[in-house]
Amino acid sequence: ERVLRTYGMWGCATVKTPLEPGTRLSKDDCPQHVDPILHRRYRGIVGHLSFLVACTRADLAFAYAELSKFVQYPGVKHLRAAERVLQYVMGTYERGITYTRLDDDRRGVLAGWVDSDYAADPDTRRSVTGYVMALSGGPVSWKARRQ
Repeated sequence: ERVLRTYGMWGCATVKTPLEPGTRLSKDDCPQHVDPILHRRYRGIVGHLSFLVACTRADLAFAYAELSKFVQYPGVKHLRAAERVLQYVMGTYERGITYTRLDDDRRGVLAGWVDSDYAADPDTRRSVTGYVMALSGGPVSWKARRQ
């Protein structure tokens, strides 16, 4: 709640996904000279998202990875994407990690999922890989990063 109130997003309209599907942010959207007010707001949002991703919000990992690439030279498009993530957080405010008691045959089983795209970064042509490892129905480790 504190993060949303800090950026004036408490009570904003919500969205169903952290980033617009199919959208890729690019260096082409970076201005030559960054507005200091926009820069401060963008860096603050990305910093707060870093904390959320590290602690309890695995669903924001990819969005954070995308936004963090442009912390030095964010443009208006980047700020809009960061604010969209906050709209998503507003809509999923009460979600968190939950662990459940599983059947005897699934108790203590570590499950993992991984996904990757091939050269999808428009600036570097690098791939993005993400994974989630879950135990007792809740994630215990997650990451999204460029290769």
